[in-house]
Amino acid sequence: MIDNQLIITVDRDSWVPAAEQIRTAVTSLVQAGMLVAGHPLPTVRQLAGDLGLAAGTVARAYRTLESDGIIETHGRRGSFIAASSRTRPLADDRRLAELGARYLAEARGLGATAEQALRAVHRLVSD
Repeated sequence: MIDNQLIITVDRDSWVPAAEQIRTAVTSLVQAGMLVAGHPLPTVRQLAGDLGLAAGTVARAYRTLESDGIIETHGRRGSFIAASSRTRPLADDRRLAELGARYLAEARGLGATAEQALRAVHRLVSD
């Protein structure tokens, strides 16, 4: 964050969908204490314009953040960091890596390549 502005970047070359990158960035900023309860987020259109993305992509990220309890949306007033947002821990990278390894082993057991397994997950996340 710079001068109360939300700084998020999206890697267009990443296999991680842009909406998921936004969700992860906002969640990380909250967990780091850089975004606190009540902090306003940019409008969907504003953030979409800033990042050069479709408004639907940002709206999808905001919906996920809201269902995760990270943000609250108050109609025309906008979206804000939720009061209870810091109570949710970040995902444990080690456990996620273990889960990914199990998934990849299972996928390979079915005859899939690593790329096919990643595409399957990507399709799930982007739907």
